[in-house]
Amino acid sequence: MSSGSESAAGYVATLFDGVGLPDADPLPRWLAPLPRPVENLGLSLAWAVVVTNLVGTAFGFWYYRFQFAAEPLVAWPLVPDSPVATFFIALSLALWKLGRSNEVVNALAFFGCWKLGLWTPFVLVAFADGFLATTPVPMYIFLLGSHLMMVVEAFVIHRYSDFPVGAVAVAVAWYGLNDLVDYFLPLVGTPHHTLLPSQRIVDGAITHVSPNHELAAAGAVVLTLTATFLTLATRVKKLESR
Repeated sequence: MSSGSESAAGYVATLFDGVGLPDADPLPRWLAPLPRPVENLGLSLAWAVVVTNLVGTAFGFWYYRFQFAAEPLVAWPLVPDSPVATFFIALSLALWKLGRSNEVVNALAFFGCWKLGLWTPFVLVAFADGFLATTPVPMYIFLLGSHLMMVVEAFVIHRYSDFPVGAVAVAVAWYGLNDLVDYFLPLVGTPHHTLLPSQRIVDGAITHVSPNHELAAAGAVVLTLTATFLTLATRVKKLESR
């Protein structure tokens, strides 16, 4: 019994020690805020994190089912922001584990986890009265907590990605396009951002109410800009350290 406990404890210890994982560059705390053992744990359990995010992706598409029904088919790829972000991080980690890491996917994963991981809690808190009027408290807490965990996931990617400028440019283009069609110039119909409590689907069209629309837009644009800064700053600091 004691031997089994010691073996289990030894296994748990290996999840935190970083053996066999990519070395960490000496980044400043504001670019690598997670304690090193937490980074190691996330990378050691990468396949479990992949599966969790794929389940989250499936749940997210189900969550968006009513908005899909009200959006034109051509806009569908730009509608489910959070599920696409969790798919990007799942793909990023899976490709890294398979020895086929892709820098474009890595950049998209960071942008998605940072942006949607913070934008969703921002609107959940900013419009809490409206959300809690229609959303059960357990679901509200789940949405808040699960999206904040996406931010945690974003800060393990630097261990296996250098965020080259070309990859960051692709991520800026994708998430910049999302901001454009979500709030300013929709492809067809009305803007395509995630539904907020003040919105309604009337005769198949989605309403957009001020100032909620503008507040949500401001949050999205700021987060796209900060994701761009963080990835490029990580790139610069890695080059400086080498």
